[in-house]
Amino acid sequence: MSIDQISVFVENSPGRLAEVTEIIGGAGIDLRAVSIADTADFGVLRIIAAEPLRAVELLRSANCVVSVTQVLAVALKDVPGSLAAVLRVLADAGVSIEYLYAFITRKKGDAYVILRVEDNARAEKILCEKGITLVDGAEIYAL
Repeated sequence: MSIDQISVFVENSPGRLAEVTEIIGGAGIDLRAVSIADTADFGVLRIIAAEPLRAVELLRSANCVVSVTQVLAVALKDVPGSLAAVLRVLADAGVSIEYLYAFITRKKGDAYVILRVEDNARAEKILCEKGITLVDGAEIYAL
């Protein structure tokens, strides 16, 4: 039940991040979640978009360096300790987390975490066995 995450390499220069997001926004595609990690020369913009395949096509046609990664989306209650409980389940099972980022929704009380793990299928099985709700792409893209 993985979802598509778009990664865009963005030069560290004034206005470049705005340009990249304008490509997507100008096409009427909503961003559901955004994360950026940077180095001295470039950043990696990670995006969950409402229309991931269309967003990738637009970015590639604008000569952006883009990749698509399969990640997991976990639904949890927006209360203290919810994230820690999910991370504990994975840690106890020996699943390494490469990175994560979270976002809340307009639906009061819910939050979502995007997880990049070493083995999506194994992590999915472990989380489901523990009763942790995974969210499919259709639900995330429609938020």
